[in-house]
Amino acid sequence: MTPAAGFLTFLCVTLVCLGGVVVTGRAAKRKAHLSWVAGAVVGLGVTIYFAEGLGERYDLEAAGWIYPFHLLLAKVTTGSYLVVVGSGVATIKQSSHRKTHSRIAYSVLFLTVLTAITGASMLLAATPLA
Repeated sequence: MTPAAGFLTFLCVTLVCLGGVVVTGRAAKRKAHLSWVAGAVVGLGVTIYFAEGLGERYDLEAAGWIYPFHLLLAKVTTGSYLVVVGSGVATIKQSSHRKTHSRIAYSVLFLTVLTAITGASMLLAATPLA
């Protein structure tokens, strides 16, 4: 699978899994929710792997300011997933944390979408390597 095809495929897989995470989380279907979370985390990991390969085919420095901004945002977003997992574990132990977990999760979902947008913008502004 080429880096571009792998990236697009697993980005879509990740987004579908995140949709499943939201639906099952809102419905308080814990087992299904945890399965979708696992799928989203694995999908995100594979997406990042292919994104690295895709980035090697472009002069990302040519994208200007968006390149370092995207990298910073991607790192913050990836690290934020640990916060969501932590708040999810706290919610499993004590259901009163559910509202806080939900707020954190939606914030990280927003960061994920923003990271995808800045990544796409970066690739559009970058110069393909020969």
